[in-house]
Amino acid sequence: MARRERVVRMSVEQPLWRALTGYRVLTMLYAVLLSVYGRDKYERPWVAVAFLAVMVVWTLATLPKVSGAAACTKRFLGTDLAIALTGILLTPLANVEARSMDGPTLPSIWTAGSVLAFAIKGGWRWAAFASTFVAVVNIVERGDPSRDTFHNVLLVWVASVAIGYVVEVARASERTLARALEIEAATRERERLARDIHDSVLQVLAMVQRRGTALGGEAAELGRMAGEQEVALRTLVSSGLVPTTRVSEDAAEGAVVRSVEVDDEPSDRADCDLRSLLAPHAGSRVSFAEPGAPVLLAPAAAKELAAAVGAALDNVGVHAGENAQAWILVEDWPDEVIVTVRDDGPGIPEGRLAQAEGEG
Repeated sequence: MARRERVVRMSVEQPLWRALTGYRVLTMLYAVLLSVYGRDKYERPWVAVAFLAVMVVWTLATLPKVSGAAACTKRFLGTDLAIALTGILLTPLANVEARSMDGPTLPSIWTAGSVLAFAIKGGWRWAAFASTFVAVVNIVERGDPSRDTFHNVLLVWVASVAIGYVVEVARASERTLARALEIEAATRERERLARDIHDSVLQVLAMVQRRGTALGGEAAELGRMAGEQEVALRTLVSSGLVPTTRVSEDAAEGAVVRSVEVDDEPSDRADCDLRSLLAPHAGSRVSFAEPGAPVLLAPAAAKELAAAVGAALDNVGVHAGENAQAWILVEDWPDEVIVTVRDDGPGIPEGRLAQAEGEG
């Protein structure tokens, strides 16, 4: 039983979410240890304890929220950023000297986790939005910000925007890859269907053509139409079902797959398939038998051979009559390609060879 292929999409951004989860836990522990180490400097330690307790509970409770883009909702991002900004603004209340000594804030580098969540979720624009809020609140908290303050907030802003841009590029590449895999899977499925057509429908059409021709009358016309459809289907199967004009490009809104116009003439350098040049000659009175694999020849040789076949078929129509049946056979051997053209005409009249010899 034939099995249909399925495209399995692998998220290229999933490792970023796992890294963000680890970052939030590690920075949470770092902020707690930093506050414990500097507990003697707090004028109101209960403020620091209360905020850190909320931060720890919130971080651990929302770990599933940073497991993927679907779980990371806008409401979570807004709440997470609000908690980080609140911790920054509460720092002078817990430690008055933190403002004058340019010390760390209560959430410390845990705040960057909120900004990174915006970057991974929405790209560089979301990252710029969140990091701008963090920068403004840090400057307000300092009152008279120092050079280090501007350096830190600018570093967070640039890093988050860069990560957001990388995420957008990764998503565009993922869409391109997914569409390419879908096209490949669809191509293989159509090739499988083409083999089924070759084994069943084409045989039925060929039988209808033969029987219609034998019966004559209206059945002959039906047989002729069946023969034309057989040729059309056989040409479609042999020449390929998916055009090679589909290409991928990275547009402003992401990757897309589009169709472009290409020259139908074979390239002067690349080998071309002889079958594609001979298939158009097939018709209700011309049968075309070909190998299952491409018959690659140099373009010049392929064109010359196709022209010779066309001339032979013209001779069939002139000398064998309009109702003559012709056959084209292509044989691809390791060291040569043989093309045979035959017909069911009456042949050379008796004595014609001797007459031609006498005429020189």
